[in-house]
Amino acid sequence: MAHRKRARLFILLALALLDVVLIVTGTASALAVLLTLVVVTGGILLGARLALRHSRLIWRLRNRLIVTYVFVGVVPIALILVLAFVGTWIVAGQIATYLVSSELARRALALESPARFMSQAAPNERAGMTKQMAPLLAGRYPGFEILVTGDPIYRYPADSKLEPPGEGWHTYTGLVSKDGRYYLMALARTGETKAVILAPVSSELLTNMIPGLGSMNLGGRWARMASEAANTLDFEVTWYNELPTARWNRPDEIRTTTIKVSTRPSAVLSVVFANSPDFAQVWLQGFIVVALLLGVVEVLSVAIGGTMTRTITGAVDHLYEGTLRIAKGDFKHRIPVKGRDQLAALGKSFNEMSAQLESLVRITREKERLESELTIASEVQNQLFPRAAPPMRTIELIGACEPARSVSGDYYDYLLLPNGNLAVAIGDVAGKGISAALLMASIQSIMRTQLAQGVPANFSTAAIVGQLNRQLYANTSPEKYATFFFGLYDETSRSMTYTNAGHLPPLLVCGNNAKPLEVTGTVVGLFPNMKYLEESITLHHDDMLVAYTDGITEPENAYGEEFGVERLTECVLRNRASEPGEIVAKAMEAVKHWSNAPELPDDMTVLIAKGIA
Repeated sequence: MAHRKRARLFILLALALLDVVLIVTGTASALAVLLTLVVVTGGILLGARLALRHSRLIWRLRNRLIVTYVFVGVVPIALILVLAFVGTWIVAGQIATYLVSSELARRALALESPARFMSQAAPNERAGMTKQMAPLLAGRYPGFEILVTGDPIYRYPADSKLEPPGEGWHTYTGLVSKDGRYYLMALARTGETKAVILAPVSSELLTNMIPGLGSMNLGGRWARMASEAANTLDFEVTWYNELPTARWNRPDEIRTTTIKVSTRPSAVLSVVFANSPDFAQVWLQGFIVVALLLGVVEVLSVAIGGTMTRTITGAVDHLYEGTLRIAKGDFKHRIPVKGRDQLAALGKSFNEMSAQLESLVRITREKERLESELTIASEVQNQLFPRAAPPMRTIELIGACEPARSVSGDYYDYLLLPNGNLAVAIGDVAGKGISAALLMASIQSIMRTQLAQGVPANFSTAAIVGQLNRQLYANTSPEKYATFFFGLYDETSRSMTYTNAGHLPPLLVCGNNAKPLEVTGTVVGLFPNMKYLEESITLHHDDMLVAYTDGITEPENAYGEEFGVERLTECVLRNRASEPGEIVAKAMEAVKHWSNAPELPDDMTVLIAKGIA
């Protein structure tokens, strides 16, 4: 073990010696900065390991503070050097890429006016205008091409093979990719006439953009311009930026193109302050003044820290004693408080904490009890949903509900009646949480009670929903209501009579078509004497009735767009050949993928009835 410690110490000293040599000789500045960071970090870690091995010496807080003040003289300086290095790297790289991106944008913008003039010019004037503009454009845009649509099509130069832009192009100024290369493009349109000026982003164009800045690379096109280091600290900086780029064949699709710039801080300063070269010297002198001020502040901070040691250690000792008393259950213990500073406020806070601990423990126990009851409520509600669909000869049923919280306000049910027919229901209670779940349980109880008594032959779905509406209105608070869809299926005639009380219109899927069913009344529980109507549909072989709640259609994506009925319809039609259970699962998965939210915004419920042979 001692051999390993000596080996680490020798390695650290060797690296420190190499770092000093590199700094003195001025070679490999980037490596010197890296070695400085390694040596400082290694020294801190080695000192910390030694301190931990002698824990008795640093058990007292006063000794720990002394060790801290020793590191105060080293660590901040190292951090400042790192900050200066990283900050210079980031700022120089950002400014360099900004200068290049801005110059590209300016050059593209300079093509906009010539393109507009060409689009407005008469066919016999275009050659003359090109003759005037060509010498000006050739110096800034080597290899540029001009195309004006119309009858006839005008091209410059005459041997240009540039094809007219597609119908999707209207007006555009900026960077565009075409056939694996990048161009500066300005497209102007006057009526049906389009004028395009296309200039390739070549090595020659990049080289002449910002002389002296450094090397640039855009889409494999290099402008290699070496920038000499002004001093040993003038290191090379490589930075990247993304430029919005249109695609020639897909004008409505904007992608990003990465531009790479290699430069030096001195090169960036020389470009930025090209008109005032003395400003860089002033900036350097200001940096030295700030460094001296930081040194003075460092000395003062050590002196002030020493005077604060006794106050801090005394307050911490009282707090330590107080925590031991609290750990033993002595909530009446109070620590002495002196002064008006933050340490005194901490002592007061500790005394208040000890007085509140008992009430917090009581609140925690109450919260655990509520969470336990909520879990039980969720388990009870899961028992209310039908476990399996009743066996039918001509129809197959499947339903699923996924609550947004522990309990759900959505409702679905299906029940085999004594006469062999089938009752189907789905609803959505206003609100969420426990209150909505209780109202959902009430609706199920009312419906099952009515249906268990038997449904007369002349008794309609509208009458059943009307009775449910009156009972909810009479037994719930005024603000409680629910949307409700109820249907009675006659297996002999394969017809379903339904009443839709304000619920989202279910989809009737026949072959490749899907149409929403009509709403035959308003919500239940809001008005006492509402009249409801009923409609009938027939479920032939492979026809489907898809009922759902707003938790399926209303979730929004990152851009605020709802999933909507159209996307649900598309999902159902795309998977209509699958089993109903698989269709339900895919619909819910599509909604979750659309919203991509960590939790569901609303309860999701889907009920599917599919006609079989």
